[in-house]
Amino acid sequence: MISNLLRRSRAALAVTVATGALIAVGSPAQAAVSGPPTTATSAFLMDGTTGATLSSKLGDTKREVASTTKIMTAYVVLTSPGLDLNKRVTVQQEHLDYVYREGGSSAGLKAGATPTVRRLLYGMMLPSGCDAAYALADTFGSGTTRAARVQSFIAKMNAKAKTLGMTNTTYDSFDGISPTGANLTTARDLAKLTRAAMKGTTFKAIVKTPSYSSDGTSTYATWSNTNLLIKPGNGYQTPGAIGVKTGSGTAAGQCLVFSVTRNGKTVIGVLLKATDRYPDAIKLTDWALGPAAGTTLKRSTTEPIPDVLD
Repeated sequence: MISNLLRRSRAALAVTVATGALIAVGSPAQAAVSGPPTTATSAFLMDGTTGATLSSKLGDTKREVASTTKIMTAYVVLTSPGLDLNKRVTVQQEHLDYVYREGGSSAGLKAGATPTVRRLLYGMMLPSGCDAAYALADTFGSGTTRAARVQSFIAKMNAKAKTLGMTNTTYDSFDGISPTGANLTTARDLAKLTRAAMKGTTFKAIVKTPSYSSDGTSTYATWSNTNLLIKPGNGYQTPGAIGVKTGSGTAAGQCLVFSVTRNGKTVIGVLLKATDRYPDAIKLTDWALGPAAGTTLKRSTTEPIPDVLD
């Protein structure tokens, strides 16, 4: 009888352990899914076609994400009803003063310039211009005052997040410079957003562009993409890289949202609060898609966080 009881106890324990293991693996909150180690505090890798999770490290932990916020800003603009990419927007002095006050990254826009919406999107996504982001929020929000229009635009960002199932995301900023510290999302949610955004041809064209002419709307002759996976000649350029956005700051650390297509397959990756984001991105890509022939991975643990909020 004792022997039977022991057998039953062991069987019950085995079921409990097995069930617990299934719960742990199935729970999206803190489950770790296999993948190479990264320096990122949170990391997530998604199949860009199916949306399936390939790798996750604290993928549902809320974090500040700096200028990767601008992916949502672009998405809201590009999905606006009746969008006219050739519409002219007048740059206001307040858009420039804001960047100076906050120490944000800039597209170097000139007060009184009238860039198109399309050009402002390039100015926001390539050099990570907070001035361009402000001009877009001011234009695509509703209200009689600038403050009201900005709050309206941020409300649209939160509404889009809800529509996309970004259940752990809250925006209080159009560019990632959070006034309250509550501009929070997760690596998984950022991947969801990016997968949706990359379905748009204009967004996809912008984020894979190495450089773009400012056409006299900026003090810079050209805008250069801050994403080193895209840019040639820096040691990090990755075959098949097609985007997406960098971000950095004291609270956020180094952030990178990236996408790579290779051998007919696409991945979308997110790295938050990393110390070596580009080698991390390349390792994850090679793990998922196989290494690209003839490339040598540059390794650096000294990439500085910019003085400006990016």
